[in-house]
Amino acid sequence: MSLVSFSVTDGVGTVTLERPDAGNGVNVQLARDLFAVAVQAERDTSVKVIVLRGAGRNFSVGGDLKEFAGRADMPEHLREVTTNLHAAIVAFARMDPPIVVGVQGSAAGAGLGLACLGDIVIAAESARFVVAYTKIGLNPDGGTSYLLPRLVGLRRAQELTLLNTPLDAHGALEAGLVTRVVADDALDAEVDAVARQLATGARAGQGEAKRLLRASLDSTLALHLEAEAAAIVRSASTADAYEGIAAFLDKRAPRFS
Repeated sequence: MSLVSFSVTDGVGTVTLERPDAGNGVNVQLARDLFAVAVQAERDTSVKVIVLRGAGRNFSVGGDLKEFAGRADMPEHLREVTTNLHAAIVAFARMDPPIVVGVQGSAAGAGLGLACLGDIVIAAESARFVVAYTKIGLNPDGGTSYLLPRLVGLRRAQELTLLNTPLDAHGALEAGLVTRVVADDALDAEVDAVARQLATGARAGQGEAKRLLRASLDSTLALHLEAEAAAIVRSASTADAYEGIAAFLDKRAPRFS
Protein backbone atom coordinates (compact mmCIF):
# COMPACT_ATOMS: atom_id res chain seq x y z
CA MET A 1 0.00 0.00 0.00
CA SER A 2 1.32 3.43 -0.95
CA LEU A 3 2.31 5.76 1.87
CA VAL A 4 1.37 8.76 -0.29
CA SER A 5 -2.11 9.14 -1.75
CA PHE A 6 -3.08 11.23 -4.78
CA SER A 7 -6.50 12.27 -5.99
CA VAL A 8 -7.79 14.91 -8.42
CA THR A 9 -11.08 16.81 -8.09
CA ASP A 10 -12.01 19.82 -10.22
CA GLY A 11 -8.40 20.54 -11.12
CA VAL A 12 -7.11 20.23 -7.54
CA GLY A 13 -4.58 17.43 -7.08
CA THR A 14 -4.33 16.45 -3.43
CA VAL A 15 -1.14 14.74 -2.25
CA THR A 16 -1.35 13.30 1.27
CA LEU A 17 1.42 11.75 3.35
CA GLU A 18 -0.22 8.65 4.82
CA ARG A 19 1.88 7.56 7.82
CA PRO A 20 -0.11 9.22 10.63
CA ASP A 21 0.92 6.67 13.27
CA ALA A 22 4.57 7.57 12.57
CA GLY A 23 3.97 11.31 12.33
CA ASN A 24 4.34 10.99 8.54
CA GLY A 25 8.04 10.34 9.07
CA VAL A 26 10.03 9.99 5.86
CA ASN A 27 11.34 6.47 5.30
CA VAL A 28 12.47 4.78 2.08
CA GLN A 29 8.97 3.76 1.00
CA LEU A 30 7.40 7.16 1.66
CA ALA A 31 10.19 8.87 -0.29
CA ARG A 32 9.75 6.46 -3.21
CA ASP A 33 5.98 6.85 -3.15
CA LEU A 34 6.23 10.65 -3.02
CA PHE A 35 8.45 10.65 -6.10
CA ALA A 36 6.03 8.33 -7.93
CA VAL A 37 3.11 10.64 -7.08
CA ALA A 38 5.09 13.71 -8.15
CA VAL A 39 5.72 12.14 -11.56
CA GLN A 40 2.04 11.20 -11.84
CA ALA A 41 0.92 14.72 -10.92
CA GLU A 42 3.37 16.32 -13.32
CA ARG A 43 2.01 14.27 -16.22
CA ASP A 44 -1.66 14.92 -15.41
CA THR A 45 -2.60 17.99 -17.46
CA SER A 46 -5.97 18.24 -15.69
CA VAL A 47 -4.20 19.28 -12.47
CA LYS A 48 -4.12 23.07 -12.02
CA VAL A 49 -3.02 23.22 -8.38
CA ILE A 50 -1.35 20.80 -5.96
CA VAL A 51 -2.37 20.54 -2.31
CA LEU A 52 0.20 18.88 -0.05
CA ARG A 53 -1.03 17.63 3.32
CA GLY A 54 -0.07 15.20 6.07
CA ALA A 55 -2.63 12.80 7.53
CA GLY A 56 -3.25 12.83 11.28
CA ARG A 57 -1.92 15.16 13.95
CA ASN A 58 1.33 16.14 12.21
CA PHE A 59 2.32 17.37 8.79
CA SER A 60 5.64 15.49 8.99
CA VAL A 61 8.12 14.95 11.82
CA GLY A 62 10.93 14.51 9.27
CA GLY A 63 13.17 11.50 8.80
CA ASP A 64 12.13 8.22 10.42
CA LEU A 65 14.89 8.02 13.02
CA LYS A 66 13.71 4.64 14.31
CA GLU A 67 14.37 3.22 10.86
CA PHE A 68 17.79 4.91 10.67
CA ALA A 69 18.99 3.93 14.15
CA GLY A 70 21.68 1.29 14.54
CA ARG A 71 22.06 0.56 10.85
CA ALA A 72 25.59 -0.29 9.75
CA ASP A 73 24.53 0.84 6.27
CA MET A 74 23.00 4.15 7.42
CA PRO A 75 24.98 6.27 4.89
CA GLU A 76 23.73 4.20 1.94
CA HIS A 77 20.26 3.99 3.45
CA LEU A 78 20.08 7.79 3.69
CA ARG A 79 21.39 8.06 0.14
CA GLU A 80 18.39 6.04 -1.05
CA VAL A 81 15.95 8.12 1.01
CA THR A 82 17.35 11.46 -0.17
CA THR A 83 17.68 10.37 -3.80
CA ASN A 84 13.94 9.69 -3.99
CA LEU A 85 12.88 12.58 -1.75
CA HIS A 86 14.96 15.11 -3.66
CA ALA A 87 13.75 13.83 -7.02
CA ALA A 88 10.19 14.37 -5.78
CA ILE A 89 10.99 17.91 -4.63
CA VAL A 90 12.54 18.81 -8.00
CA ALA A 91 9.50 17.42 -9.83
CA PHE A 92 7.05 19.43 -7.69
CA ALA A 93 9.14 22.60 -8.01
CA ARG A 94 9.38 22.50 -11.81
CA MET A 95 5.73 21.64 -12.60
CA ASP A 96 3.21 24.31 -13.63
CA PRO A 97 0.58 23.90 -10.88
CA PRO A 98 1.18 26.08 -7.80
CA ILE A 99 1.63 24.15 -4.54
CA VAL A 100 -0.54 24.87 -1.51
CA VAL A 101 0.73 23.30 1.72
CA GLY A 102 -1.44 22.84 4.80
CA VAL A 103 0.56 22.37 8.01
CA GLN A 104 -0.75 21.10 11.33
CA GLY A 105 1.32 19.85 14.25
CA SER A 106 5.00 19.24 13.58
CA ALA A 107 6.90 20.22 10.45
CA ALA A 108 10.45 19.16 11.30
CA GLY A 109 13.56 18.23 9.35
CA ALA A 110 12.55 17.00 5.91
CA GLY A 111 8.97 17.91 6.83
CA LEU A 112 10.08 21.51 7.13
CA GLY A 113 11.70 21.24 3.70
CA LEU A 114 8.43 20.00 2.21
CA ALA A 115 6.57 22.88 3.87
CA CYS A 116 9.08 25.37 2.43
CA LEU A 117 8.36 23.95 -1.02
CA GLY A 118 4.88 25.47 -1.02
CA ASP A 119 3.99 28.54 -3.05
CA ILE A 120 1.24 29.22 -0.51
CA VAL A 121 1.61 27.77 3.00
CA ILE A 122 -1.33 27.75 5.42
CA ALA A 123 -0.44 26.93 9.03
CA ALA A 124 -2.85 25.83 11.74
CA GLU A 125 -2.44 27.34 15.20
CA SER A 126 -1.03 23.98 16.30
CA ALA A 127 1.79 24.07 13.74
CA ARG A 128 5.37 23.96 14.99
CA PHE A 129 8.44 24.32 12.76
CA VAL A 130 11.99 23.21 13.58
CA VAL A 131 15.04 22.40 11.45
CA ALA A 132 16.23 19.68 13.89
CA TYR A 133 19.15 18.17 11.94
CA THR A 134 22.13 19.47 13.92
CA LYS A 135 20.54 18.24 17.14
CA ILE A 136 21.09 14.69 15.91
CA GLY A 137 24.50 15.29 14.32
CA LEU A 138 23.32 15.66 10.75
CA ASN A 139 22.98 18.44 8.19
CA PRO A 140 19.77 19.59 6.47
CA ASP A 141 18.31 17.82 3.46
CA GLY A 142 14.95 17.97 1.71
CA GLY A 143 15.84 21.34 0.22
CA THR A 144 15.78 23.01 3.64
CA SER A 145 19.20 24.69 3.38
CA TYR A 146 18.28 26.04 -0.08
CA LEU A 147 14.69 27.16 0.53
CA LEU A 148 14.86 28.41 4.12
CA PRO A 149 17.37 31.27 3.54
CA ARG A 150 15.32 32.41 0.55
CA LEU A 151 12.19 32.62 2.69
CA VAL A 152 13.49 34.04 5.98
CA GLY A 153 16.93 35.46 5.08
CA LEU A 154 20.38 34.02 5.68
CA ARG A 155 20.87 35.30 9.24
CA ARG A 156 17.55 33.92 10.46
CA ALA A 157 18.16 30.64 8.65
CA GLN A 158 21.52 30.31 10.41
CA GLU A 159 19.83 30.76 13.79
CA LEU A 160 17.04 28.30 13.01
CA THR A 161 19.47 25.71 11.66
CA LEU A 162 22.46 25.92 14.02
CA LEU A 163 20.56 26.64 17.25
CA ASN A 164 17.51 24.54 16.33
CA THR A 165 15.28 27.43 17.35
CA PRO A 166 11.66 26.28 17.07
CA LEU A 167 8.92 28.50 15.67
CA ASP A 168 5.24 28.35 16.49
CA ALA A 169 2.71 29.21 13.80
CA HIS A 170 2.73 32.96 14.47
CA GLY A 171 6.53 33.02 14.72
CA ALA A 172 6.68 31.29 11.34
CA LEU A 173 4.32 33.90 9.93
CA GLU A 174 6.44 36.75 11.30
CA ALA A 175 9.59 35.14 9.87
CA GLY A 176 8.06 34.78 6.41
CA LEU A 177 7.99 31.00 6.50
CA VAL A 178 4.21 30.70 6.06
CA THR A 179 1.58 32.71 4.22
CA ARG A 180 -1.14 32.83 6.88
CA VAL A 181 -2.27 31.23 10.14
CA VAL A 182 -5.76 29.90 10.86
CA ALA A 183 -7.48 28.02 13.65
CA ASP A 184 -6.94 24.26 13.60
CA ASP A 185 -10.56 23.56 12.74
CA ALA A 186 -10.41 26.05 9.84
CA LEU A 187 -7.29 24.61 8.17
CA ASP A 188 -9.01 22.26 5.74
CA ALA A 189 -11.51 24.88 4.62
CA GLU A 190 -8.83 27.54 4.13
CA VAL A 191 -6.56 25.22 2.14
CA ASP A 192 -9.52 24.17 0.01
CA ALA A 193 -10.58 27.78 -0.63
CA VAL A 194 -7.08 28.83 -1.70
CA ALA A 195 -6.67 25.76 -3.90
CA ARG A 196 -10.01 26.35 -5.62
CA GLN A 197 -9.10 29.97 -6.26
CA LEU A 198 -5.80 28.95 -7.85
CA ALA A 199 -7.57 26.22 -9.87
CA THR A 200 -9.51 28.93 -11.73
CA GLY A 201 -6.25 30.37 -13.06
CA ALA A 202 -4.31 29.69 -16.25
CA ARG A 203 -2.00 26.72 -15.69
CA ALA A 204 0.81 27.84 -18.01
CA GLY A 205 0.85 31.43 -16.79
CA GLN A 206 0.88 30.40 -13.14
CA GLY A 207 3.67 27.92 -13.82
CA GLU A 208 5.81 30.54 -15.50
CA ALA A 209 5.14 32.98 -12.64
CA LYS A 210 6.11 30.59 -9.85
CA ARG A 211 9.33 29.59 -11.58
CA LEU A 212 10.28 33.21 -12.31
CA LEU A 213 9.83 34.16 -8.67
CA ARG A 214 12.09 31.35 -7.47
CA ALA A 215 14.70 31.97 -10.19
CA SER A 216 14.90 35.68 -9.40
CA LEU A 217 17.00 35.01 -6.31
CA ASP A 218 19.76 33.36 -8.33
CA SER A 219 19.96 35.75 -11.27
CA THR A 220 21.01 39.23 -12.31
CA LEU A 221 18.45 41.83 -13.38
CA ALA A 222 19.51 41.67 -17.02
CA LEU A 223 19.36 37.87 -17.17
CA HIS A 224 16.05 37.80 -15.31
CA LEU A 225 14.51 40.32 -17.70
CA GLU A 226 15.49 37.98 -20.53
CA ALA A 227 13.84 35.10 -18.68
CA GLU A 228 10.67 37.16 -18.16
CA ALA A 229 10.53 38.04 -21.85
CA ALA A 230 10.96 34.41 -22.90
CA ALA A 231 8.33 33.29 -20.41
CA ILE A 232 5.72 35.83 -21.47
CA VAL A 233 6.21 34.82 -25.10
CA ARG A 234 5.51 31.21 -24.10
CA SER A 235 2.45 32.24 -22.06
CA ALA A 236 1.15 34.40 -24.91
CA SER A 237 1.13 31.38 -27.21
CA THR A 238 -1.59 29.68 -25.13
CA ALA A 239 -5.36 29.86 -25.64
CA ASP A 240 -5.68 30.96 -22.03
CA ALA A 241 -3.76 34.17 -22.74
CA TYR A 242 -6.19 35.11 -25.51
CA GLU A 243 -9.13 34.23 -23.26
CA GLY A 244 -7.73 36.22 -20.35
CA ILE A 245 -7.27 39.38 -22.43
CA ALA A 246 -10.69 39.02 -24.06
CA ALA A 247 -12.35 38.53 -20.69
CA PHE A 248 -10.64 41.60 -19.26
CA LEU A 249 -11.78 43.76 -22.17
CA ASP A 250 -15.31 42.29 -21.96
CA LYS A 251 -15.36 42.92 -18.18
CA ARG A 252 -16.19 39.30 -17.35
CA ALA A 253 -14.52 36.45 -15.50
CA PRO A 254 -12.12 34.46 -17.70
CA ARG A 255 -12.87 30.82 -18.54
CA PHE A 256 -9.42 29.31 -18.66
CA SER A 257 -9.06 25.89 -20.25
